[in-house]
Amino acid sequence: MTRLADPKILMAIKDLPLAAKTTVDGFMAGIHASKVKGEGMEFSQYRSYQAGDDLRRLDWKMFARSDRYYIRESEIETSISVRFLIDASASMNHADGYFTKIEYARYLAASLAYLAARQGDATGLYVFREGSLFSLPARKDHQHLSRIFYQLENIRPAGNFTEPIQYRDIFSGSNKKELLIFITDYYEKDGEISQLLHSLSSNKHEIIVFHLMGRNELEFDYKGYAALEDLETGQTIRIDPSKNPTAYKEQVEKYMTGIRTALLNKNIFYQAIRMDEPVDKALADFLKQRNKLRG
Repeated sequence: MTRLADPKILMAIKDLPLAAKTTVDGFMAGIHASKVKGEGMEFSQYRSYQAGDDLRRLDWKMFARSDRYYIRESEIETSISVRFLIDASASMNHADGYFTKIEYARYLAASLAYLAARQGDATGLYVFREGSLFSLPARKDHQHLSRIFYQLENIRPAGNFTEPIQYRDIFSGSNKKELLIFITDYYEKDGEISQLLHSLSSNKHEIIVFHLMGRNELEFDYKGYAALEDLETGQTIRIDPSKNPTAYKEQVEKYMTGIRTALLNKNIFYQAIRMDEPVDKALADFLKQRNKLRG
């Protein structure tokens, strides 16, 4: 699969919908060029033939091109509800290089929302900020996607992560299984993020957690700094960047492994994302989980 452009290049495009479209179109072109086959990868309206399917629904043109049997499905059969949960607490203002975590999260969510809409899915947006929860329920139309882009563009991180009492709006959706995409730096003081994910997983939804980490966080690259400030509490800690970072990296790896294990035990898909890497892996993971939900 062709790697996408550097995030700092795409995020330099001030038009968020254009950046998302550029990313997704490039990603889908890479899929087709690499001849990746499978349910939902070529076209959302097709799936592989299974024993018992109505032969009248076979697409013979697809068979002629691919020498494989595909069933054409209606939009109603293939569409699902995809809800995006965005951590907009103050720690998402953490900067690494050219941009902050919230800027990367905004770009990632916009690309995933565009891809979901392209697949015929309803999309919704939930933003955790300053202890409150902004809700934009899932709908399926072009204007609604524009509303999501607008809200993403106007997220300004502040305060702490939302308290559990506010989570009720997330559970007000339909009784159908949904795909929930949570984009976060996983900064929690009292297990509030873990509690949210535990509650969501109990509803049997499919959940993907994209854990954003800066390269400077992963590699302890804070040259020129003598102290770091906690963006949510305002507390500062002294650091010595000249020290051997091996022990620090081992602790970070242990921390992330702990999160991954805890989430996998709840059947929650976890993907750590470095902010200096393209988002094609996240897009592929989205398609994989979407097709799992359909199946």
